[in-house]
Amino acid sequence: MSAAPGSRVRVVAAQVLDAVLHRGRSLKAELSAALPGIADPRDRALVEAICFAALRNQARYAAALAAWMPRPLPRRDAALRALLYAGFAQLDPMQLPDHAALNATVDAARLLGRAHQAGLVNALLRRAQKEGLPAAPADAAWPAWLLGEVRRDWPDAADAIVAASAAPAPQWLRVNRRRGSREAYLDRLREAGIEARPAALAADAVVLDTPVPVDALPGFADGAVSVQDGAAQLVADALAPPAGARVLDACAAPGGKSAHLLERDPALRLLALDIAAPRVARIGETFARLGVGASARLRAEDALDVGNWWDGTPFDAVLLDAPCSATGIVRRQPDVLLHRRARDVDALVDLQARLLDALAGVVAPGGVLLYATCSILRRENAAQVDAFLARHPRFRADPLDARFGRDSGVGRQRLPGDDGTDGFFYARLRRTG
Repeated sequence: MSAAPGSRVRVVAAQVLDAVLHRGRSLKAELSAALPGIADPRDRALVEAICFAALRNQARYAAALAAWMPRPLPRRDAALRALLYAGFAQLDPMQLPDHAALNATVDAARLLGRAHQAGLVNALLRRAQKEGLPAAPADAAWPAWLLGEVRRDWPDAADAIVAASAAPAPQWLRVNRRRGSREAYLDRLREAGIEARPAALAADAVVLDTPVPVDALPGFADGAVSVQDGAAQLVADALAPPAGARVLDACAAPGGKSAHLLERDPALRLLALDIAAPRVARIGETFARLGVGASARLRAEDALDVGNWWDGTPFDAVLLDAPCSATGIVRRQPDVLLHRRARDVDALVDLQARLLDALAGVVAPGGVLLYATCSILRRENAAQVDAFLARHPRFRADPLDARFGRDSGVGRQRLPGDDGTDGFFYARLRRTG
């Protein structure tokens, strides 16, 4: 008997979820490895949608299995649990046609070598179809230590942060002004039947409320546009290097923020660093697609090892988009809630401080060091900058306006969902003469 259409797509989704849920793997990395093997872009989009929906709702699905099964699934059935989560996601919240979700997922069990459990999959999905999945508190997926920290940092906004982090994100695009205007690109989208709107927040930004695959975006392959959240696009405005300035992007991969700076001013003398050669190769690929960076220098270096890469000439503007907890982008990386540990943040806070100290010495008098993270935790953001300024009296915080988010004293904080953007922090630090 032939498998139901789409069953192999469910197999891929289950394999990705198994790796993320049970083996501590990154969702982004697993999707990057799995999706290129799927020929049809619609199937690639379906795999991605199933995985995101399942991870955003994994607390509810765990509660369903706990309520409906006489005993927990053993560890050897981790792949089955992942497949069941994929099936639940198709019914709620994706609301795919019941027959398609059930038949394809049951057949996927057989393709996974679990024909003896296909009946169990069928029974559980039919129960979900009939009764609906049990409710769970909105914050059930958040580890207690992280939820407590968010509630301490943002007592009046914590519930909104949790809700926004569980919602699908809109698709933000950045129009490459070297290849045409935002208005012209909006016309191209309309001609392609893609609904979009300009965003007042950022000059090059376009928002799609319904995301589409990148290969469906007109001119993507030719560098007309990039996918980049509006909060990340504001980095170029916060750094605001002078024309032709000497600029350092210290943790640059995959190159989107450097590319944005070069789209605005191709005369910038830009050095882009990242710690690993494959990551630097990605920066080069980004620059090549967008047609920027002909005069930029790319180096695989640890930004902490200043003596290895700095020639002694100070930089007018330095961007430190620092490694962080990624707590501001849970809606894009829901596996953050599965994998992040309190000790990870301790280590990141230490690394951020060491990076700030190392880079302070390469900023020219009167120059700017922009510290940015996609975190919402105060100890990575405002507290980190307060401590830096106490150690480095030659620096002061430059004010940023309300477009960059909520006033945090030494910087600005955007929270997830603010103006439809990710959570993001900016502190513009100027070295005095």
